[in-house]
Amino acid sequence: MPTNKKEGIIFTTLMCFSMVLGMSIYNLFLHGSFSFVALITGLIPGFIVAFILDVFVIGVLAKKIAFSLPLNKDNKLVMILTISCLMILGMVTCMSLFGVLIEGGIPNDLGGAYRHAWAMNIIVALPLQLIVVGPFSRAILGKTQANAATAETAE
Repeated sequence: MPTNKKEGIIFTTLMCFSMVLGMSIYNLFLHGSFSFVALITGLIPGFIVAFILDVFVIGVLAKKIAFSLPLNKDNKLVMILTISCLMILGMVTCMSLFGVLIEGGIPNDLGGAYRHAWAMNIIVALPLQLIVVGPFSRAILGKTQANAATAETAE
């Protein structure tokens, strides 16, 4: 886990960008409209919205809820999984609405379109975060922390 603001920003940026990239690719394929141009066009606003939500809303709420639950807070794995699952639920809830609205404005059946998007997104976001993006981001953070520790001892 990040130990300072700089590491937190790097970790959050990497995690958020990787999830938006993965989910953008998935949704473009799901709708049969994958192209590099469509990916880049949707990736940039999607990342901006996701990053703002992550840092200022969902991340704050997920951590607050996780630390209020009757869990063993000394068990890193339990806390990582709890925070990750809460983040996924919050981000899928918000970003599915963003995706529905960005795709073509407000549809006639907003509730139905939103429920369908949410269901289709949660089934991919959960394993993507828990199996791929989370471990990848933590590995990169660990290497960054190890390099920083090595540089400090060399001085």
